[in-house]
Amino acid sequence: MSDLAVSPSLLAPNIATPSAETARMRETAEQFEVSFLAQMLKPMFEGISTDGPFGGGEAEGQWRSFMIDEMAKQTVRVGGIGLADTVVSEMIRMQAEQSQTLPGATA
Repeated sequence: MSDLAVSPSLLAPNIATPSAETARMRETAEQFEVSFLAQMLKPMFEGISTDGPFGGGEAEGQWRSFMIDEMAKQTVRVGGIGLADTVVSEMIRMQAEQSQTLPGATA
């Protein structure tokens, strides 16, 4: 057996990028997390009947996808599940690697 080792890339310091670019990356990563969460939440509601004394009937079924999307957005607004943080870090790392491999790039 071998010991568990930490990847050197995890120990590397975060690479600073311009704030406007980082904000765009963050927004994109959060949109990705919303989409992911919405897809994960969708099966939770598939078997729920919309009839009954307080059910919304067919209209509830029609608007359910909007409710699921809003639940996912709210989850991300309050911190999410950490997926956006991971995606942003990976986008910054990939961008730094790409800038180092471009011709004429300075280290």
